[in-house]
Amino acid sequence: MRTKRIAILGGGNLGAAIARGLVSSEARLPTSITITRRSKAPLEILGKEGFRTSTDNVSAIDDAAIVLIAVRPKQMDTVLDQLAGKLDSSGHVIISTVSDVRIEDIQQHVGSSIPIIRAMPNIGVAVGASMTCLACHTSTPSNAKDLASELFSHLGRVEFIEEEQLTPATALCACGIAFFLRAIRAASQGGVQVGFHADEAIRLAAQTAKGAAELILSSGEHPESLIDTVTTPLGITIAGLNEMEHHGFASALIRGIVISAERAGGLYEASKDGN
Repeated sequence: MRTKRIAILGGGNLGAAIARGLVSSEARLPTSITITRRSKAPLEILGKEGFRTSTDNVSAIDDAAIVLIAVRPKQMDTVLDQLAGKLDSSGHVIISTVSDVRIEDIQQHVGSSIPIIRAMPNIGVAVGASMTCLACHTSTPSNAKDLASELFSHLGRVEFIEEEQLTPATALCACGIAFFLRAIRAASQGGVQVGFHADEAIRLAAQTAKGAAELILSSGEHPESLIDTVTTPLGITIAGLNEMEHHGFASALIRGIVISAERAGGLYEASKDGN
């Protein structure tokens, strides 16, 4: 059925991860997802996994209800021009994961009658653990919003935000997963230094990070409140925390998120300028 079919235009790391996450969660069959790329070689791998593949964006959207665009900002105008005049306002919903390309930018190419929703997931979609932020205009039909929310709910947590917040969400959520991965890597290196083998240290650090995140999400408590439950006077935990703060752990992470947000805010315009 068309209502179940998805066309993912851009089968790179994120596009492929979304497709695999949907299949892993049993939300979709691989045969209900068409993935496009300009290069045929990567498509062969996806084809062997059961996905429909194509190098033609226009043919890919023909029987799909959801057109999920996951290309780079510099490729966006080309893709949108290909789709112009080929979309049906009663049968297609565009979901764009492309950083810094606003809904108005998309409408300039495909018109204002096509429902458009912007999404900012992260690679956690591959394991159903993404934090996906969605944004759309107030005039967007509720069925289109529900379709996007349902889709990404199979891939992790979903939250609608204002479109102006999507650039900060890019830094905090999409880039942020790399920041937390780096923190886990650093913790594992500390584990090696105090006596663990590297593979043991990574497993221990990763599970500990997962536990910390789950404590916040399940309890709704502020991180500092939870930190207070594991720190004691003259204790070893507070000694380690203070040493990290002395070397700028928190300020470095804050600055990294700010820098990424500033960078994300100019990607689309820079691509049009040829930079």
